[in-house]
Parts: sequence; structure tokens; C-alpha cells
Amino acid sequence: MATCPECDAEIEVDEFDVDRGDQLSCPECGSSLEVTGVSPIELDVAPDEDDDDDLDEDDEEEDDEEEEDEDEDEGWEE
Repeated sequence: MATCPECDAEIEVDEFDVDRGDQLSCPECGSSLEVTGVSPIELDVAPDEDDDDDLDEDDEEEDDEEEEDEDEDEGWEE
């Protein structure tokens, strides 16, 4: 048995059927959960995949802006 960190519902999870990093949802509140420990079973709220994608895109945009700034700086030195 494991406990949902969102609603404290008891969730029946077989520790032999899951691995650390697996995701499941709470049958009571529907929260996406991630297995963070297997003996005993520990659950945490799963990170939102959309948020990770947004962060990656933001990082790429910042890198592009930095490269443009470096190119402009080099042009002024001539």
C-alpha cells in the first residue's frame, strides 16, 4: 500500500510491478504520481511534462539570444 501525497488516499501498488520513475494516477483524485521508492513504495506528485517542454524551449531561446549578442559585440570591435 502507498499513500497519495495529494489526497492521502491509500493506493494498492505491488512493489514487484513498478520501478522507480514509473508514473501512475490516483484513483481517488486523479493526480499524476511518480514512484520515488520501491521498498517501501513511495509516491510523489509527477512533474508536469508540459512544464518541462516549456523550460527547454525557453533555454534554447536564451541561448540563441546570447549568440546574437556575441555576434553583435564582435562587429563593433572592428
